[in-house]
Amino acid sequence: MGNLISPVARQNSDLLLNHDDEPSIQSGLSPERTVMRWMRKEPRDPEAAKRWAAFLSNHREAIAAMDFFTVPTLTFGVLYCFFVIARDRRRILHCTVTKHPNSAWVVQQLREAFPYDSAPGYLIFDRGASFNEEVIDTVKSFGIQPKRTSFRSPWQNGVGERWVGSCRRDLLDHVIVLNERHLKRLLNEYVLYYQDDRTHLALDKRTPAGRLFAKNGGGHCRILSTSKLGGLHHRYDLAA
Repeated sequence: MGNLISPVARQNSDLLLNHDDEPSIQSGLSPERTVMRWMRKEPRDPEAAKRWAAFLSNHREAIAAMDFFTVPTLTFGVLYCFFVIARDRRRILHCTVTKHPNSAWVVQQLREAFPYDSAPGYLIFDRGASFNEEVIDTVKSFGIQPKRTSFRSPWQNGVGERWVGSCRRDLLDHVIVLNERHLKRLLNEYVLYYQDDRTHLALDKRTPAGRLFAKNGGGHCRILSTSKLGGLHHRYDLAA
């Protein structure tokens, strides 16, 4: 059975099986659970990952990424947060919320995210239903080259995934969202904190907005603490 499934796995190396995207195996020998188990055991081609990593490294100043993530509300509703992030300094270019995401709404958000001649060279996004051909055509009309990630490969948009994780750990895990307006206000405050105050090891402990290091002229100094996000976090500066 392994001899039958392994060639199929190699021919579909970028595909992880689920109910909707299973390659045709007309043998009638095994159920899909067994097929999936063998597919996961089959080693992946490392060259594809190396090529993607090289692309990210060589074009980092010209790459942006967009994605959605969901947030539950007090009344058990679900809100969809949409964001666009620049890869070079992890700057948030656009962030907003909707109850009903669709391609027409995404197109409008892209127009707001890339006004005038501010469009990047490449835009990374996944294969979600909201990122359909209408969105791809709009991206191309801006002079941007669309780059869709492989199925179930969040590592290909690592900067976006890390921002979602930071947003959850820094803010959303500590609050209960009431409604869409409440979440928009929270995210607007978090984006300001993230851009101007939150330092990153990958940016040499600087912020996406380029906040400069405070320099101590020698001797004793006083540190000022500024509350951020309702006291969840603080910014520290040297007193003048």
